[in-house]
Amino acid sequence: MNISVIGAGQMGNGIAHVFAQSGHSVTLIDIAQAGLDKGMATIGKNLDRQVAKGSITEEQKAATLKNITTTTDMAAGVKQAELVVEAATENVDLKLKIFRDLDANAPAACILATNTSSISITRIAAATKRPGQVIGMHFMNPVPVMKLVEVIRGYDTTDAVTATVVELSSAIGKVPVAVNDYAGFVANRILMPMINEAIQTLFQGVGGVAEIDTIMKLGMAHPMGPLQLADFIGLDTCLAIMRVLHEGLGEAKYAPCPLLVQMVTAGKLGVKSGEGFYVYTQGSKDLVVAPVFSK
Repeated sequence: MNISVIGAGQMGNGIAHVFAQSGHSVTLIDIAQAGLDKGMATIGKNLDRQVAKGSITEEQKAATLKNITTTTDMAAGVKQAELVVEAATENVDLKLKIFRDLDANAPAACILATNTSSISITRIAAATKRPGQVIGMHFMNPVPVMKLVEVIRGYDTTDAVTATVVELSSAIGKVPVAVNDYAGFVANRILMPMINEAIQTLFQGVGGVAEIDTIMKLGMAHPMGPLQLADFIGLDTCLAIMRVLHEGLGEAKYAPCPLLVQMVTAGKLGVKSGEGFYVYTQGSKDLVVAPVFSK
């Protein structure tokens, strides 16, 4: 199948990786060549890691890379696509623009999927003339490792499109779970309020960063504490999702914690900026609480 992936960032390069590794022809599209270069470098490193672990061979690595082409020209990049997966920033206006452009340039039979983690599929589909062919494919991070794909049906998404995406997700080694289109879907409707509550607990001085994460790891058997997980996801992404939940569900319990808002305003976004609740130093695996929280 010819698949185009929009966005070469953390999620987009992972999505391109798994499709290409399963034998699909993938066109990875980004607005900047630098983004494409960085995305391909990440794919290469992740493939090297798989080779080192013995999960794939050097020949399979080479075949995967051969299956991926890159371009900064979106119109040209989707001309032959049978499926497009959009993995751009979690911004409503940006996604609506991308889907209008995809609708104008992708073949009539092409399925248009979005990797959004919270934005309404129905709203995105309404920006196109093919709402029945628009669907959510919410991959988990890191994409090459995590098995789940949350498949979200919009109001008009056809049964045939849903079945195709479910089958395709299974064929690339993922576990698809179909859900309906309401704010946050299932994954983030449950996860993000938990993260927000952990930040609220820190904000109110109930416990420190390390204490909160340790309690959740040891007491609830979570592999990563909620504050470390927020850093990994990106605090700006967490804030964007909480705002979608708050607006879409209209309940005060979904209001983002003021500390989360303040940290994003200050540019403390977690791993991607080098500091969030923890400080991240390249080459170090030590988990160091950020200075503002270690006083």
